[in-house]
Amino acid sequence: MKNIFLVCFFVTGFLFGQESDNTCEILNKINVVIQTEHVRPKPIDDSLSVFVFDNLINELDPSRNIFFLNEYNEMYQNYRLNLDNLILENDCRFLGDITNKYRNGLLRTKSVLEKIQNEPIDYTKKDTIRFYKKSFPFYLVKENLEKVWTKKLRYQILDDIAETSDNLDSLKANFKSIEAASKKLILSNEICRINTLLETKSTQEEKLYNLFCTYFDPHTAYFSNDLKSSFVASLSKEHLSLGMTVNLNEKNEIIIDEIDPNGPAFKTGQIKKGDQIVSVSNQKETLHVSCSSLESISTMILSESNKNIILTLKRNSGKNFDVYIEKQVMKDEENSVFSFIVGKDDKIGYIKIPSFYADLDGNSRKGCADDVAREVIKLEKDNIKGLVIDLIDNGGGSMEEAIKLAGMFVDYGPLSVVVDNKKNKSVIQDPYRGLIYKGPIVILINSNTASASEFFSSILQDYNRALLLGSNTLGKATMQTILSLDEDKNTDFLKITINKFYRVTGKSHQYVGVKPDVILPEFYEDVYQKESDFPTAIKNDSIETFLKYKPYVKRSIIDKIAHNSSVRLEDNFYFNDIKKINKKIDQIVNVPKSEIPMTLEAVFEQKKEINSLWTDIHTFNDDNNPLDIYNSTVNQFLLGVYPTEKTINQYQINNLKTNPYLNEAINIITEFNASK
Repeated sequence: MKNIFLVCFFVTGFLFGQESDNTCEILNKINVVIQTEHVRPKPIDDSLSVFVFDNLINELDPSRNIFFLNEYNEMYQNYRLNLDNLILENDCRFLGDITNKYRNGLLRTKSVLEKIQNEPIDYTKKDTIRFYKKSFPFYLVKENLEKVWTKKLRYQILDDIAETSDNLDSLKANFKSIEAASKKLILSNEICRINTLLETKSTQEEKLYNLFCTYFDPHTAYFSNDLKSSFVASLSKEHLSLGMTVNLNEKNEIIIDEIDPNGPAFKTGQIKKGDQIVSVSNQKETLHVSCSSLESISTMILSESNKNIILTLKRNSGKNFDVYIEKQVMKDEENSVFSFIVGKDDKIGYIKIPSFYADLDGNSRKGCADDVAREVIKLEKDNIKGLVIDLIDNGGGSMEEAIKLAGMFVDYGPLSVVVDNKKNKSVIQDPYRGLIYKGPIVILINSNTASASEFFSSILQDYNRALLLGSNTLGKATMQTILSLDEDKNTDFLKITINKFYRVTGKSHQYVGVKPDVILPEFYEDVYQKESDFPTAIKNDSIETFLKYKPYVKRSIIDKIAHNSSVRLEDNFYFNDIKKINKKIDQIVNVPKSEIPMTLEAVFEQKKEINSLWTDIHTFNDDNNPLDIYNSTVNQFLLGVYPTEKTINQYQINNLKTNPYLNEAINIITEFNASK
């Protein structure tokens, strides 16, 4: 028996050694590329070690209920200031040690949960609970493990009970039966979640690689071959798809919302709108919705490598059934440029750009810039008097497409200055002479307008070519490229920040965002994560430029119209109400919470307050007269040829009719035209 044990121990140690060598090999390859190509390389020192260690532990145990205090202290002493040295020495056994401690923590937690599952919880015992916005110190000791988890579960159960009815008296009267069902569901989901973490075939390596990359800036990242393929595909408006959309309902269940009649899901003949997704399988591993993260489920469904998916569905609380689907290449309607006309008399064109997707084939003219050009030509045939370009929630994409698009709206001249890690400056020139459209332009932007869309809007702002309306953008003014870590293997890649770009004025919106000419509030604006919220974000700076460029109109004209718009909107009930609701959201999300008693009454009141806020948001609408939105003459003809697109077309029209941002954009263009 001893001999078998020694052999097993030797084999296990050998495997850990192999994994350690491979982990360090990839980390050091990442470091070589970063030190050579990154726009702002940093030394591998104690600050990197602290950043990687703290974030890795926080990701593994954010609620501080997995690692014991003595385990954390041991890892802290051994690794927090030493990861940099170990990585450089090609000794990555620390990851195996941390992973083993994590796995042991999950196993003992599972045992405690199974014990709690079979014992009653005392809801009469006086106790309080506090919520932390940021991570808090490790405190868990062996003697308190069951107590800590009982407290956590007690709150979760009370919270779940409070969600089942708006009548507190009814909840009290039926507490016993509701509690039993809620406890069973929550404990089952917690145990299932831990089983998923224990059984998952992915390891902590990728997490470590990405934390190492993020130390240099938030947008540098490690890609496996699978992740790289999915990322590149996301830059296109055509990719492998199941041909359906899903939504989360009030119970956090994933429900099939729409099915494309041209897609593979529809062609199975087995899937209907309203079906609940119970689990997703790629035939290698299965993720149960009730106990897996939405991120992991989304990754499995969207991954380009998972060409075949098995969905386990439930319909009307009936029996579960499996559906095998083979993905096919489809046009992503939600990621495609579209246009409408607003108004019958003074027709104003509207173009929505969801992202700066690219023509990956290189010759099919399916990129964002060419699509916008086609929509402009369609709108021009109906003699539009102005153009609204909607970049709200446009997270960016291809910089090449943004350059091409900016060139179409600027006559000629420099667009931007790019600086690399050697401080070399190069000027991006307008690739096209002349304008595709000469009328007034308003660009709609918000907190989620990022990267390539910030680049585009800032160019048109500097040239006085467009008035920017909305809220401050994200603040990303860096460019990334994807490089292979080993061209022989071609299995590991690095998305790396290689350049910073500056406006023709020499200023940069990196870290600070693009400021609109007319500032309007938006829901959640104090909650959205901005570039400045990332601790490793590159700070703002500026450079001297001596570029000559010709503004389209005088700045004084833009400023005057912007001022009039701001005055006009001072008493606007819609935007003032958004400000009031945002203050409530800020109180719930950003203000530290006081302790609350662990009673049904206290949790019910807390839930009531939050639900009231969500009701305010979801029932909030604009009572202004609806805008007259309709298709251009060319698009009306195309809808006759492709009738399957009528549903999404009508959905888009309905969403725009009461859009207050579009309404004010129309007012601005009308004023501009009247002042000529």
